[in-house]
Amino acid sequence: MITEQKPLVQRDQFYARHRRSVPAARRLTAGALKYWQLADWPRTDDLLLCVSELATNALLHGAPPGRGFLLRVRYDGDVLRVEVHDSGTGVPRTPDDPDEGGRGLLLVGALADKWGVGERNPGKVVWAEFLMAPDD
Repeated sequence: MITEQKPLVQRDQFYARHRRSVPAARRLTAGALKYWQLADWPRTDDLLLCVSELATNALLHGAPPGRGFLLRVRYDGDVLRVEVHDSGTGVPRTPDDPDEGGRGLLLVGALADKWGVGERNPGKVVWAEFLMAPDD
């Protein structure tokens, strides 16, 4: 049985610790989808919202002053994965009381097929994955 190798394509961009970085990260992601001919993918809005939430969390909680974060968007034909790398300490978690704020990761968990946190030295990487439907 011969299996077709699907190419892995990836876009990386480093952003400064500035509020303009969140919309810039969304634009980079939207541009990558367009370049990969996925601009009309039905889950584009969900993916872009997750990018906003992960980037915002990195700015507010993960990137120490004077540092920034790295956005990585990867596509292998089956999965779209977004990662936000920062050098901050601590592990993000969903809030005990969503009324107190911190609902971003609840949104990511509801919209993405999978999400998680990985180690990085220094810091961490928070990621979300979106599975492509067979007819996408």
